[in-house]
This record gives sequence, structure tokens and C-alpha cells, in this order.
Amino acid sequence: MVTSAKYQVFISSTFEDLIDEREQVIKAVLEMGHIPVGMEMFSAADEEQWNIIARHIEESDYYAVIVAHRLGSLTLEGVSYTRKEYEFAVAKGVPVLGFVIDEKAPWPADRVDVDSTSRTALDEFKSLVRSRPVSGWTSAEDLYGRFSVALMKALTANPREGWVRASTVGAGPEVTAEVIRLSSENASLRKQLAEAKEASEKEQRTRISKTIETLLNTTRTPAYRYEPGGEWQEDATVGLHLVFHVLAPEMLIEASVKDMASTLAMHIRTDSSRKWDIVATNQLKGLLADLMTLDLVQPSARKHPVSDKSDYWTLSALGADVLKTVRRVSLARKPDQAEPINEAG
Repeated sequence: MVTSAKYQVFISSTFEDLIDEREQVIKAVLEMGHIPVGMEMFSAADEEQWNIIARHIEESDYYAVIVAHRLGSLTLEGVSYTRKEYEFAVAKGVPVLGFVIDEKAPWPADRVDVDSTSRTALDEFKSLVRSRPVSGWTSAEDLYGRFSVALMKALTANPREGWVRASTVGAGPEVTAEVIRLSSENASLRKQLAEAKEASEKEQRTRISKTIETLLNTTRTPAYRYEPGGEWQEDATVGLHLVFHVLAPEMLIEASVKDMASTLAMHIRTDSSRKWDIVATNQLKGLLADLMTLDLVQPSARKHPVSDKSDYWTLSALGADVLKTVRRVSLARKPDQAEPINEAG
């Protein structure tokens, strides 16, 4: 039995600056009777979506990349998502159709990267795309024609498996029933996953809220001094929320007890005209123990030279979430509502 396959084409590009161009390419794919797939289906700047995007690229029969004058969103590694998609398609052996704008073509100035770092990275990406057969284009209409021709040539020169209707390959009622069952099961699992994710996020928000409440309701009176060998002062009662607010940024990677003892002394001294020295390290360790009890901090696991006798601490996953929540609230305040960072108590 002769079957008519439909081919899935993944369309990759930056988005806001190439909306018209993407529409023309999608139109060309549909008019040829095939299946376009692209970033419209995903949250392109969301790292959690990458596994889904990668699966769709790997399942596609052809991959088309359109490049103009913007680099686009970056991954956590500092690579553009478009380049990451391109390199993944190449690595998986998906036939690539490249389309790079003609540098002499007229183009709106507000759709051009002016940052030198972005320009350099974009030029490197264009060179990478041009290392394979590529088509130049000057407008959305021009791209439509060039893409249609390129895809037709690819279908002939590099035929792929494609997709066919189950009925055209002799699928009986048993297969149809199994497909329906699996589809229903898939939908049910997706619903359960969404509900579980929502419940987990709600539980995490509640935990963060209760932790912040505990920080706000707990006070300590750590001893500190103004100069090495000087008398210890015990005249500053501080909230544990201030201790966390001051020390947490220090522990985004890791911080030593000695450095944090000095930092905290600067914020709790009652005489701001005097130079500070340090909070008593045994009491600083006690404050860290309080924060560890709330699962906000933990001893650092990073390796240090044997000669380094310092103790190092870092934020836990919960600590990082609490810090982000606290700082978001702080950033949202109006200037006249801002709480002084060195306020004691």
C-alpha cells in the first residue's frame, strides 16, 4: 500500500524580531502538507522546558534555523537558545536547513543587537550556521520562497521516515483501541503530574512563609568588639532575620566563619562612627546553628587546601529560596518604605 508521509519540521529562531518571517515559514510547511513545530509551543527562556524541546527536535524529520540580527535569550550557560537547539539538531543527525539574512538587506534598527558581546556571539553563530549549506534571504516573502525550495530539495535528497496515518499502514481496531487507551492514560498522568507539582509548590511556599516568620520572631544578642583585643560589647539585640539578610548573600557560594563574623559586626555595632572588628566566633557559630536548624544553611562541601583551617558555610536549597523571596519583597518596596539593612532588632 502506498502511503503519503507527513514530515515534522522544527523551526528555530529568535522570536519577537522574526514573527513575520516565522509565519511565512510555518505557512510554507502547512501548504506543503507537513507539520511545523517551534517555540510557539514552549517557554523558550525556561530551562525546565529544554527536555521537551530536545525531544521534539529529535523526533523531527527536518530542522530549520532562521538567523537575523539578534542573538536572543540565553541559557544558564550563557549560550543562546537558538544556538543550543541548532547544535542539538546537528548532534542528533537531524537534517538542517539554514537561513541567514543578507547583511545588505534593509532591516529595522530596533531589531538589531547593539551590545558588543551579543554581536560577537551572534557573528560566531552565523559563521557556525554558514559552515553548512545555507540560504540567504532579504525579507519575509523572500524567505518563504527560499524555504519552500530548500525543503523540497531536502525531501528529495535526504528522505526521512515521516509520519503516516495508522489506517494507511493496516492498523486494526486493536491498535486503534490501544492508541486511545494510551492517550487517555497519558492525559491522566499529565493531570496527576500537574496536581502534584502544584501541591509541592504550595507546600514550599508555606514552608518559606513559616521560616521567614520564625526569623522575624527570633532575636539574639551576639557579643562583638570594635578593635582586636578590645572589650566585647553586648549592647545590640538583633533579629535572626537581620542575621540571615546580612549573611545569606555572603553564602551564595560559600563564606568563612571569620569573614561572616566581621560582616555581621559592621551591621550590629551601635556606634557607627567607630571601626568594627568581629562578632565572637563562637556566637557566630551559634547563629549559624540557628539557621541550620531552620534548614537555611549547611557546611560547605567545597575542597580547600589542607593549610586552610577555616570553616566554610553555604546556603541550602531552602535558604536560596528564602533569600530570593526576601529580596523580591525588598525590591518591590518603594524607596520611602525600604527597611534599613543595618537596623538592629
